[in-house]
Amino acid sequence: MKQPSKTREMHNFMMNSTHWNDFPFREGDVVIGTWSKTGTTWVQQIIAQLIFGGSEVPNVHAMSPWVELRVMPLEEKLELLEGQTHRRFMKTHLPVDAMVFDERARYIYVARDGRDVAWSMHNHHYRFTDEFYAMVNETPGLVGPKVERPTADVEAYYRDWLAKDGAPWWSFFDHVKSWWSVRELDNVLLVHFADLKANLAAEIRRIADFLGYGDADLPWEQIEQHCGFDYMKRNASQVAPLGGVLWEGGAQTFIHRGTNGRWRDVLSDQDIAEYQAVAEARLGADCARWLELGSRA
Repeated sequence: MKQPSKTREMHNFMMNSTHWNDFPFREGDVVIGTWSKTGTTWVQQIIAQLIFGGSEVPNVHAMSPWVELRVMPLEEKLELLEGQTHRRFMKTHLPVDAMVFDERARYIYVARDGRDVAWSMHNHHYRFTDEFYAMVNETPGLVGPKVERPTADVEAYYRDWLAKDGAPWWSFFDHVKSWWSVRELDNVLLVHFADLKANLAAEIRRIADFLGYGDADLPWEQIEQHCGFDYMKRNASQVAPLGGVLWEGGAQTFIHRGTNGRWRDVLSDQDIAEYQAVAEARLGADCARWLELGSRA
């Protein structure tokens, strides 16, 4: 397969995809793609551990920016990345058709069952601080509607999220489908949250192989420990964006539970069947099954 070509821009209260248009890629750059709340920070931590050999890496988010985040000036992000002498790794929440692909880079896409995404996103969205809402809504250049704090009702949030495909953020199913469509590219790897939960050591090794670290003499047990939920929760201020200051409760809110299936005690059998029908209709049977089950599909 050829590297995909960018065909559109995405510009909303959080993102400005034009930030990637003239991005100066280097050989070996790593781009972590996700919708959101699918394991982005987890995979950033894994990659940091591989790059820095299992050391106590300070402030992963500070060295691994969200490139298209519109409220941080592009010049600051480019200056940060230009000054890095280690292997660079950065994140994106863009779908493939709004993203720039470069054959020198390696792209890791992280996915998670949509019901788990919605549950996690509600906590993330509901507990943003007033300062966060002021920042995204009042920074010049806002395109589209402002983002508002949701109610505490996670079930209502989920139903709106499903009915409006990722609302109030961006399309969830189109995002997943776009990355699924390029899964056979040599420089693309799909990773699933459920697989990280089920066998973290194996997934770290799979990511390491993809990035060229598979045969390296690394402290694998220490790397696994540093990528475990307990370690990341204890060191949440070092992995959460801006140390967690944008969330009520700080970094401990950002690194929340790391669990799946909280929707099972809330959604009815009919609700579950509805989600599965929507997922299959939007994604196709194979992709929908992978999104729900990961490698167990």
